[in-house]
Amino acid sequence: MFRPLAAALILAATLSACDGSKDGTTISLNSTDSDGNVVASMDGNSGAVAINAPGFSGKINLPKLHLDSKDFEMNGVHLYPGSTISAMNIDAHSGGKAGDDDDNGTVRVSFASPASTTTVRDWYQQKLTAAGFTLSASGDGLVGTTNEKKPFKLDLSSDGADKSKGTITVS
Repeated sequence: MFRPLAAALILAATLSACDGSKDGTTISLNSTDSDGNVVASMDGNSGAVAINAPGFSGKINLPKLHLDSKDFEMNGVHLYPGSTISAMNIDAHSGGKAGDDDDNGTVRVSFASPASTTTVRDWYQQKLTAAGFTLSASGDGLVGTTNEKKPFKLDLSSDGADKSKGTITVS
């Protein structure tokens, strides 16, 4: 129980240092291990944080959190320069037995970038390949594996002239 609860409490503590000047990043955490399920979330529009864990649940309002390209990285590669994160979803599950290293889950990051889909896709392909990922183009995005052979997917769509929106999913 301590690992998921600690993650939820760390999430709430880090969010308390944020300012409320513009739209924030929505974050959700769903973690399950042998002690139960922990769900924590922060609404990017209101700053409302909710935590539900075995033996504890609560809601608090904090200033909005604003994450950008410098706040997320994969093997030393940050998001495309100038990108902002609109949502981050973490779904983590443990094998459920003491000492079991069978941890798995999915991280999904939604973002907006100040460049066309082609520019963003080509930038990620170059940077992530250099970081050990194995990738190939799939429409406007990329598919492949991380350096640890975990599934990786980048979905991109145009969001106006020289702007794009994307979602990175790592399993």
